[in-house]
Amino acid sequence: MITMGHDTPAGDLRLANLTKRFGVFTAVDDLSLTVPQGSFFALLGASGCGKTTTLRMIAGLEEPTSGQVLLGDRDIAGLRPYKRPVNTVFQSYALFPHLDIQENVAFGLRRRGIRNVTDQVERMLALVQLEGYGRRKPAQLSGGQQQRVALARALINHPQVLLLDEPLGALDLKLRRQMQIELKRIQTEVGITFVHVTHDQEEAMTMADTVAVMNAGQIEQLGTPADLYEYPATAFVANFLGQSNLLAGEAPGPSGDEVLVTAHGLRFSVPAGRARADQGPVFLGVRPEKLHLVERPDQVPAGHQHVGGVVTDASYVGVSTQYLVRTAWGSELSAFSANSGVGGQLPLGATVVAHWDPRHAFLLPRDSGADDQTTPLLDQPPVGALS
Repeated sequence: MITMGHDTPAGDLRLANLTKRFGVFTAVDDLSLTVPQGSFFALLGASGCGKTTTLRMIAGLEEPTSGQVLLGDRDIAGLRPYKRPVNTVFQSYALFPHLDIQENVAFGLRRRGIRNVTDQVERMLALVQLEGYGRRKPAQLSGGQQQRVALARALINHPQVLLLDEPLGALDLKLRRQMQIELKRIQTEVGITFVHVTHDQEEAMTMADTVAVMNAGQIEQLGTPADLYEYPATAFVANFLGQSNLLAGEAPGPSGDEVLVTAHGLRFSVPAGRARADQGPVFLGVRPEKLHLVERPDQVPAGHQHVGGVVTDASYVGVSTQYLVRTAWGSELSAFSANSGVGGQLPLGATVVAHWDPRHAFLLPRDSGADDQTTPLLDQPPVGALS
């Protein structure tokens, strides 16, 4: 690991009751969270959810209406941006076009009056795999290379926290995937805290140790990517992080180690350990890749639960075929079938049975009166699918 930062450890980054209002609009609403020192942390959410405002308050570019920004035991909310042990990498890179790459990277050191910068610059260019590029100008580099220069320029200042604001948004898909791997490698190598703001679910899940899903200025759920995906806490998270089929039902209460659910005249069950709610209005959730399609009820494996329907749409996306299945009550379920070379594509209009293992389902609280929800096929690709 490359040693970064100051002699004393930075400590965890903690946001305590952080609030930011713009007039009557509350962009960030009493937000509290802890980013462990040395972790790769992602703030994930749609435009307008408050994630960039949160990042700007950490950086000192926005003043909180109330609350604290703590690094270890030190409240840095009152410090000017250049006094904070924090650096930011923006989507726009913001490189100086008239300076070569070496001087772009050295900019922060020269500003602090450090004269012998060559060794540090060369180490940073090696870290971001740009050895030999020092004398080129930014315009001579690709977008991905410019992003690496921006990263090196931030890291050479030895920040205790690196903030990344949609850093890969301007790159094409293939380059974005490569940079996701590179950013994670660099974070592991330098060992400092990365806080990454993004609206891209796959980007957050690929790189981050911990993901906080933001909605309307608050944290909707926080956890590892696998926890959030496999066991979402709310309908918003279930539909924002990947896609979900949510059947509106009623639960009478727990029954031993399972929760019984009635939905559209059919009876289902979910293990009690997979239930965020066990009484009253609920959503029974099943991810599309956990939903399997067969042609007859006698093909449903023992112990699986199922509903019948008709195929209304089939989209071939390389790794899988995505189906929409209209149920007898009119809702559509989404199912992803891996293109493994076994079995052919189901035709439109085919009568099918959609089945799932109840251990792969989950139960969420539901506002009374809310209907079934299925993320539209074109809304966002499934995590891990070709785009």
